[in-house]
Amino acid sequence: MTTTSNQSLVTQFILLGFPDLGGAQVVLFTLLTLVYVFTLSGNVLVITLICTHHHLHVPLYIFVAILSFLEIWYTGVTIPKMLLGLLNEKVISYVGCLLQIYFFHFCGITETYLLTAMAFDRYMAICNPLRYPSVMTNAFCFKLAACCWVVGLFGPLTQILLLSRLSFCHSKIEHLFCDFNPLINVACSDTSLNITVDFAFNSFLLFLAFVCIIMSYMKIISAVLKIKTSEGRQKAFSTCGAHLTVVMMFFGSVAFIYIRLTKKRSVNYDRAMAVIYSVLTPMCNPIIYSLRNREIRDLLKKKLKELCDWVNG
Repeated sequence: MTTTSNQSLVTQFILLGFPDLGGAQVVLFTLLTLVYVFTLSGNVLVITLICTHHHLHVPLYIFVAILSFLEIWYTGVTIPKMLLGLLNEKVISYVGCLLQIYFFHFCGITETYLLTAMAFDRYMAICNPLRYPSVMTNAFCFKLAACCWVVGLFGPLTQILLLSRLSFCHSKIEHLFCDFNPLINVACSDTSLNITVDFAFNSFLLFLAFVCIIMSYMKIISAVLKIKTSEGRQKAFSTCGAHLTVVMMFFGSVAFIYIRLTKKRSVNYDRAMAVIYSVLTPMCNPIIYSLRNREIRDLLKKKLKELCDWVNG
């Protein structure tokens, strides 16, 4: 750390993580490790099943595979650093902190619009079934996904640039990993522009995506209710169940942590919400898609049966 005039120029930060855990630190490290391994294994399994079975090479499952791939990135940005923090490796460089913020929000924005693209896919499949094969080709599906990644790539740049212009009074960040709000809380320069831009930007991104998803599902529900048989309605809704569950979990947790009008909020609240949207939600996604998608569920049962038969000789 070097000094200029009466201010300290911070070159690294200390992530306080979970203070005063005592003996529970080992328990939490074990649980978090198990969750991380389960999340990675679950997403890799979903990707493998979709990639190795030709009949799943359709937009619905291509989007699921891309989402699972994104979740591997998403959790890799934060959970390893949390685990190191529990091992008392709490220091992160200034540049490393900004990079962690950038990649975390890059993955978050990409997922936001990937879920929106998946809602459009379900809208086309249910509301325009005759046009669906010609519009939602695999090539168009990959183009939509690529657009989501490009939006995520450029999305956080403004906030990162504004953060890089701040001066910091001390190096202790009361959070599990580097993020916009915890880092702003340790700044000693004026952060009003950062808070305004952060609120406006995140609100706009979430609002735009959420409105597109809501409009898609309003039309989907209207179309499904016109189906005369209960079996037909149930079949149509079943293709949307997993996606809608993931949307509710993802948008709900992100909205609670990022859409705020004040600079400060309970540190414990921020930590709890961070665990939900960076650990628990990604862990649930492979479970949801495995249980709610019939074809993936049937493939899993088949593979488990083959494994049991092989073990039993």
